[in-house]
Amino acid sequence: MGIKGFGKKLNADNQEIDSDRLCERFKDYGFASLENLPLRNRIKIGGEVKRMRIKPRSGIPAVEIVINDGTGEATVIFSGRRNIPGIEHGKCLMVDGVPHRDGNRTVILNPAYSLLTN
Repeated sequence: MGIKGFGKKLNADNQEIDSDRLCERFKDYGFASLENLPLRNRIKIGGEVKRMRIKPRSGIPAVEIVINDGTGEATVIFSGRRNIPGIEHGKCLMVDGVPHRDGNRTVILNPAYSLLTN
């Protein structure tokens, strides 16, 4: 890293540093970018768990997980669950499902998922 690169890193805010780290982490997997995600088509995405909460939907428990790949965020909802073993804040996962828009957020309901090791 040259002096310009070092200076740029010093001036970057935490959000830029985190975004760069996540982009680097997921670039080799070949997942679709969350920034330009095609809607209503089955797709594989990956990201790091940023937020988790249990939020009832129509009286049924649901786990909402927000994942981030450095380019954007997506909300993954598992209906009828109160917890999902192995998924916790900071873990990385691959999600296979059909995204749609719900207000201003991208949502994937009850997808297949896999935990990523790195």
